[in-house]
Amino acid sequence: MEEIKKRWYVVRAISGKEKKVKEYLDVEISRLNLQDYIGQVLIPTEKVFQIRNGKKVSKEKAYLPGYVLVEAALVGEVPHVIKSIPNVIGFLGTEKGGEPSPMRLSEVNRILGKVDELSETEEEMKIPFVVGESVKVIDGPFNNFSGIIDEINEEKKKLKVMVKIFGRKNLLELSYMQVEKEI
Repeated sequence: MEEIKKRWYVVRAISGKEKKVKEYLDVEISRLNLQDYIGQVLIPTEKVFQIRNGKKVSKEKAYLPGYVLVEAALVGEVPHVIKSIPNVIGFLGTEKGGEPSPMRLSEVNRILGKVDELSETEEEMKIPFVVGESVKVIDGPFNNFSGIIDEINEEKKKLKVMVKIFGRKNLLELSYMQVEKEI
């Protein structure tokens, strides 16, 4: 039997249900014996750090919410099987009733590269704050105080936050992990 050519497709899923879609897909692949037609099913995730009860906790978060990457050969029943999975909206890049369009190899490599890069550099955080932004202190003696970011030190991953305490403005130096954006 000749090699079946698989390409990468983006499957739109209901946001927050990506893991369920992957689980269902994996079950369907083995149940219907589609391993030859469907290769990998990926959810691009990144590690996010939060402070919970004074401890630094890392958590996996989908970095393309609502999308699941599927390496598949869309022949016969395969597209129908994928579309009929609960929480799947359909393929990305299709006109209604049209053929799903595969991803360009450069896009796939960029996303897969980004996933690898994110798992390797989990300690390196992007700067999630901007000067003038309103933040809430979530750790330390000033817990639950709100303030405005005055200065950002990227190297030390510290912020200078102007907080009103007893009617007077005070400048606090806090780490990225001690504050969260105010909603």
